Amino acid sequence: MKSKKTKLTDSQRQQLVSDMRQEELQRQKGYREQALKLFPHVCARCTREFEGKNIRELTVHHKDHNHDNNPPDGSNWELLCLYCHDHEHTRGIQNNRDSDSDDTQTPQEHLSHSPFANLAATLKK
Repeated sequence: MKSKKTKLTDSQRQQLVSDMRQEELQRQKGYREQALKLFPHVCARCTREFEGKNIRELTVHHKDHNHDNNPPDGSNWELLCLYCHDHEHTRGIQNNRDSDSDDTQTPQEHLSHSPFANLAATLKK
């Protein structure tokens, strides 16, 4: 039995995308506001303090990388500055770039391809 597929018009598609973005912003606002109430306004990595306008540079990092896991006690969150948050998500890639690193390490499954992973070894040749 064939399923009947209906094509969306441009305005319907735009409305759907807009609704999805709005839902994502609402969800983020909810756990971000909770995290800012629970934790001191300090980056958990570099210990930089945030207040006033620069508090927007403080982000909520999900320790298990699951943005739907938002326990009310904040046990899956930590506040990180933009730079440390970015570093946290690229950490495994950076570790694999070092050709002198231990080859027994298993790469993390959630990380993507790094085009410069063997650059150091190539330049040494």
